[in-house]
Amino acid sequence: MAHLRTAHRPQVLQPQRLVAIGGHGPEDVVADRRGRVLTGVEDGRILRLDGVADPSGVRVETLADTGGRPLGLELLPDNALLVCDARRGLLRVCLDDGTVHVLADSVEGQLLRFCSNAVALSDGSIYFTVSSRSYPLEQWIGDLVEHTATGRLLRLAAGDKEPEVLLEGLQFANGIAPATDESFLVVAETGTRRLTRYWLTGPTAGRSEVFADDLPGQPDNLWRSPGGPIWVALAGPRVPPLELLHRRGPAVRAAAAKVAVRAPFRPPGLAAVLAVDEQGRTLHHLERRRAPFRMVTSVCEADGRLVLGSLWERGVAVCDLPESTG
Repeated sequence: MAHLRTAHRPQVLQPQRLVAIGGHGPEDVVADRRGRVLTGVEDGRILRLDGVADPSGVRVETLADTGGRPLGLELLPDNALLVCDARRGLLRVCLDDGTVHVLADSVEGQLLRFCSNAVALSDGSIYFTVSSRSYPLEQWIGDLVEHTATGRLLRLAAGDKEPEVLLEGLQFANGIAPATDESFLVVAETGTRRLTRYWLTGPTAGRSEVFADDLPGQPDNLWRSPGGPIWVALAGPRVPPLELLHRRGPAVRAAAAKVAVRAPFRPPGLAAVLAVDEQGRTLHHLERRRAPFRMVTSVCEADGRLVLGSLWERGVAVCDLPESTG
């Protein structure tokens, strides 16, 4: 059954500081058990930030270089990292020596491009999203304007080399997070401001439904807090003129998209995140308007703080956690 978002008055997102990392566009941030934060930047490097809660300074270490454009990250238990690379596909990076192994670079005979976010489950299977098959990362705004519905959810079974397509027709498929018991996945659809649930087990296995709808912004990457909520980065606010455009015909949307990919872009001064529970109910809605940190594409908990990533910025933001994330 579809679940509508419960109304929730936003709290002020309390920033502590901005942390420069020596790279542009830390699109996804994930935290390891020691509270260190990993991210990938525009030039292909995978970075690790140690000491995000230490006001004396964060130590930044380069762990690897994918040779592409890393987006979504997922830590693996054997000191490796899954990387969704927008140019190279689904990668596995060894954090001990920085070696990069391509797990999948094609699906159904086509190159795997604009791979966005991934999770690994206990059976060794990997689920990941492709945001668009019509536009590359550099023209992401074109997909949101044209409303192509070419996003996908894919699965790579343990030992397989070719992914299978589980869901098609998604509106800019983005972040992904599992239920605690791995009975379902939550997938962010940026282009429709909603979260979609895909059932993995039970009588509805293989089916999808709305998990949370009418979000207060455009959802991007998701972070599953161990024992806590699902954090949702909101990369941008609701844009009513864009939603009106989506009701127009394909030719009008395509023409508007051609203009959009050539026009200068600057994100609005808004930083916002949500925390939702496993029923799709909003636990926290944190936002800051006229924020110096823009276009929040990811969020994670690390060392008692919230850490925000951004496709736009040259660093990460470290913020206070709300009083309770239960």
